[in-house]
Amino acid sequence: MSVRGSLIPHIARAAGFVLLMLTLAASLCPPARAQVIGTQSAVGGVLVDADGMLTRATLDDLGKLEQARRELTDAIPEDLRQTNQLLKISLRGLDEAIARCRDRGEPLPAEILCLGGLQKIRYVFVYPDENDVVLAGPAEAWKVNRQGAIVGATTGRPVLLLDDLVTALRAANGSVRTVISCSIDPTADGLRRWASFRQGLRPGLDPQTVAMAMERQLGPQEISVTGVPESSHYARVMVAADYRMKSIGMGFEPAPIPGLPSAMDLVPSRSRAAANMPRWWLAPDYEPLLRDAEGLSWEIRGGSVKAMAESDFLDGAGSRRHSGKADPASQRWANLMTERYDDLALADPVFGQLRNCMDLAVASALIAKENLLEKAQVSLPMLMGSAGVQTASLPAPKQVASRAQVTRKNRAMVACGGVEINPWTIVEHAETSDALAAVRTEAALERPAGNWRD
Repeated sequence: MSVRGSLIPHIARAAGFVLLMLTLAASLCPPARAQVIGTQSAVGGVLVDADGMLTRATLDDLGKLEQARRELTDAIPEDLRQTNQLLKISLRGLDEAIARCRDRGEPLPAEILCLGGLQKIRYVFVYPDENDVVLAGPAEAWKVNRQGAIVGATTGRPVLLLDDLVTALRAANGSVRTVISCSIDPTADGLRRWASFRQGLRPGLDPQTVAMAMERQLGPQEISVTGVPESSHYARVMVAADYRMKSIGMGFEPAPIPGLPSAMDLVPSRSRAAANMPRWWLAPDYEPLLRDAEGLSWEIRGGSVKAMAESDFLDGAGSRRHSGKADPASQRWANLMTERYDDLALADPVFGQLRNCMDLAVASALIAKENLLEKAQVSLPMLMGSAGVQTASLPAPKQVASRAQVTRKNRAMVACGGVEINPWTIVEHAETSDALAAVRTEAALERPAGNWRD
């Protein structure tokens, strides 16, 4: 039996309106029972229509999403209203709680959808005697901010979501260790048209006019997703973060924090070294894991995001050439993006959501690589089984309108790149710490028996 419907908003078109559906109901047979909580859907500040075209969400879109999600804050349990430096989530208990909701035909409560307000996975503990694997990290009560994101009530940091946890667990449990990624890139036909068009450009033309003409020649850019379903909420977060990064980097909109100019602002006035296709991508930035001698206690350290840069060039035939290195302006901007990422993640929640997705990917890869479920002799049919929780099914992002910048002397630039999450390289490296066993023991003593969280 499955928990039917999506746990995160999905889009359906009806009578010209985009309907936001957040399925909180568990049912025994189709059709799924869904709870409608709003009239708009925006993930990470972007919208995707039925044809897969991605666009920026308007203030009105975000306002409607904020109103729609407010009911998630109405029933926060009293014991979750205080900051918890180390919330422990029992995966076995969580799986059983979801199954109880299904069997009773009850909706999943907000505390399960929001994983008790968990904001980061710091530890993964294995308890063979209790047949359990536990995730632990800081948590607090949640609220819905003006962008419609579910964030900590005091820190403003996005909380981890059940939907993304399920997606990450299932991705790591596959037969092939895949890299989770997304990319937004011009098409080959678009690049050929761009190359042909720019050969006829002459100095002195209005830069804005040239940029608009370039965008028409390029046509829509393609969006690709690997490692997770392209219709998943997890995928939408990656695509939205990539889209926002390029918007800031290319100067199409200002960064929401001081001290992060666009890459265009960093190109020296007389420089001709800037690539016409700067490529930026976001990747996990973690320290080596810590483990105890038995492999039952694990600490995930660092947990940040770094911006990577490389310069691509378009030759006269319209072929894209990789240089293997970044031009100075692109690299400097990537360095600034990395340095300011924590502040940016608070100001623009999609960057915090992306960091959460990376945390979930690393924890899930660790569980799979080290066979932690087998060590605990526990199965998670609701979280990991095909007949368990049915995750979000959003319109898959397929394309987005091209945006070009024209610098001095009619030099046109278009950004490429995306997000690349390879958790397997992170979990390959671990150092042993004798102190972790004591942390695991203390966490076990504090966790109430039979509860899915503490």
